[in-house]
Amino acid sequence: MELCVALDLPTKEENLALIEKIQNYNVWLKVGLRTYIRDGEEFLKAIKKINPDFKIFLDLKLYDIPNTMADAAESIMGLGVDMFNIHASAGPRAMSAVMQRLQKYENRPIVLAVTALTSFSEDEFYAVYERDIVTKANQFAKDAKESGLDGVVCSAFESASIKNITDETFMTLTPGIRPFGEDAGDQKRVADIAFAKNEKVDFIVVGRPIYQAQNPAEVVEKILVQI
Repeated sequence: MELCVALDLPTKEENLALIEKIQNYNVWLKVGLRTYIRDGEEFLKAIKKINPDFKIFLDLKLYDIPNTMADAAESIMGLGVDMFNIHASAGPRAMSAVMQRLQKYENRPIVLAVTALTSFSEDEFYAVYERDIVTKANQFAKDAKESGLDGVVCSAFESASIKNITDETFMTLTPGIRPFGEDAGDQKRVADIAFAKNEKVDFIVVGRPIYQAQNPAEVVEKILVQI
């Protein structure tokens, strides 16, 4: 299991200050939609200047028609990130288009498909997809696997089930991790590290418990000890 730290602070300067504090730890850094729209490619370069060994997860959740998604995925290749994601609900044709476009690259990033956002409650999810979360997440994961993706974004509660219907090497990345029982905030399906480990999660994403702490480095160290 690996730790991915979410860079969700209000300004570029605050995010960079956080990175400086944790620069000596072997972690991934998640750059989300707000941060990337605001700070762009220059922010990715700034991360590498602090520590070139940081691995970057670009969390943009691409969702569009197949060709547009493939074009965007190819553009991401030029950013030097190590992982990015797309929406599984764009469908198998779109997911396959992305992976086919990336075939020509020798060292492509890890590509994950978003199944069910962890902000969804069961009722909210059913209202949109007309299936329960586990059933639909399993279907999305199966589609992603068959489309050539490396894994999925899901909650810890779906991880073991997804690995059972795909295989142990199919990666799961789980947001909504509250390592020490912190408040769930806007997340509905949250879990702690012990549960995530038991469910065979490969990457855990932790944001607020780290960046809201008085000593973020200390929290990162405690998490790394647990995982």
